[in-house]
Amino acid sequence: MYVVCADHLEEAIDEFVEIYEMPPDLYELERVSFTDWSAPSSCTFCSKPPVYLVV
Repeated sequence: MYVVCADHLEEAIDEFVEIYEMPPDLYELERVSFTDWSAPSSCTFCSKPPVYLVV
């Protein structure tokens, strides 16, 4: 799972496909919510605020 900014979306998708050998599901963080999970305050790859959830 990756929580990423727009700049790192492609990198997260590439890593996911390399590891799991299947395409990920993509979610915009502002459009989804989970009861037992809160999004981190920064991108997995940098310090920018995350925009997408890649799972």
